[in-house]
Amino acid sequence: MAMAFSSDGEAALRRELRAAVAAAPRGDLDGFYEMDRAAAFVRDGGFRKVALQFPDELLADAVEVAARMEAATGAGMYVLGDTTYGSCCVDEVAAEHVGAEAVLHYGPACLSPCRKLPVLHIFGQQPLDVGCCAEAFRELYPERQSRVVVLSDVVYAHAMGELEQQLCPEYPNVIFSRLVCGDPPGPTVPGEERKFGRQFLVEAAGGLQDYAMFYVGAEGLALTSFMLTWNHCPFSSFNPVTGCGRRETLNVNRALMRRLYLVERARDAGVVGILVGTLGVAGYLTVLQHLRELLCRAGKRSYTLAVGKPNPAKLANFLEVDIFVLVACAQNSLLDSSDFYRPVVTPYELELACNPAREWTGNYLTDFRDLLPGACAHVELPPAVPTAEAVPDVSLITGKMRATHLCDSPTSQLPPSTTLACRDQTQALAEISPAASFLESRSWRGLEQQLGQTPVSKAVQGRRGIAIAYEDEGCEQ
Repeated sequence: MAMAFSSDGEAALRRELRAAVAAAPRGDLDGFYEMDRAAAFVRDGGFRKVALQFPDELLADAVEVAARMEAATGAGMYVLGDTTYGSCCVDEVAAEHVGAEAVLHYGPACLSPCRKLPVLHIFGQQPLDVGCCAEAFRELYPERQSRVVVLSDVVYAHAMGELEQQLCPEYPNVIFSRLVCGDPPGPTVPGEERKFGRQFLVEAAGGLQDYAMFYVGAEGLALTSFMLTWNHCPFSSFNPVTGCGRRETLNVNRALMRRLYLVERARDAGVVGILVGTLGVAGYLTVLQHLRELLCRAGKRSYTLAVGKPNPAKLANFLEVDIFVLVACAQNSLLDSSDFYRPVVTPYELELACNPAREWTGNYLTDFRDLLPGACAHVELPPAVPTAEAVPDVSLITGKMRATHLCDSPTSQLPPSTTLACRDQTQALAEISPAASFLESRSWRGLEQQLGQTPVSKAVQGRRGIAIAYEDEGCEQ
């Protein structure tokens, strides 16, 4: 357990960045990074400062791409060396540090709508053997009248038009999804699906349940999100790297049972930590306020934490928190918390636990914007129920009784406040912080200041270099 909470950091400091294996040759950077389209975006917008965001596997090309963009546009280009959260999200926070007026986002993207800055997504045109993909599709769906929706990773979207030309004459009921960056204007029409930056129209009378899904791309978070969201549809996939097609055998029901177990843990929790996993996706402030209100009505304490990319070492510092809820984009919300000291759930799972009006219907939601007022899956909180009329519930984990109703004020179910106490016999009042009281109960409280006890000494020359290899360490060895 100690290894899960700490590491020496040597691997991160010594890591070398290499270009992606499937990236374009050095002489074809203009085509791979779509320099002409990116330059036109900058010139047409009149931007003078532009932030370039690269994932780690493409960061080796950042300097050359920035130099070519500056030469083509005359604007200042700033490379974002590290992202605050996941690399699939546009890091508007880092871009605003340099006063950028727009962002060029390179590599895979979750296509979550941004709040402030104009964004151009350049996915990088990874190679795809369209003939091999079409042949794998024919083997998986020999029936020519099969109803199939074709989805793809964003890095293969450039080849979907050619694949559509090969398959549609043979398969009249095949539907190809389209990428949509941001929220498309106008309301949805009957049968139209808009999720994960994809848009397609289902024409069958039975809806999407009558269709199978064919995914072009490698196994990853995107495919997992698709399979959980459309869990009534059978999935198949084609991996362009290996050139193999297969029927996805991931036991979605088993994965859902794991998520429903976390819902039960959230019902038992008394203190919930709200993890801010994004500062750029539109609506994140609204969902934070929604979760705070939900937890307040459910009689649970909540703390809002901004820790960047969550890991076991960071979250293990908050021992008072029973469970965490991660507010992030649709691809990063499904965090595998098996190595964490406390479980991490999604906003939808927290709603299942704390909102009595929301029932499990078999449809899983990974986009937190679907829960907000006015969205397709929003459910209003029911009126408050007096404690005497509340229906008790039994925890499936602890076997203890618990209350599942909502109240107007959480203080009615909590013990009387002890923040004010008598300081001396003169009946003077002193304020006692609950956080400070909890800190006093810990065995280790941080570094002791010891004011007035440590003698003052003059500044001396310290070590030079980095922590894993100071300059004087080689001489000593």
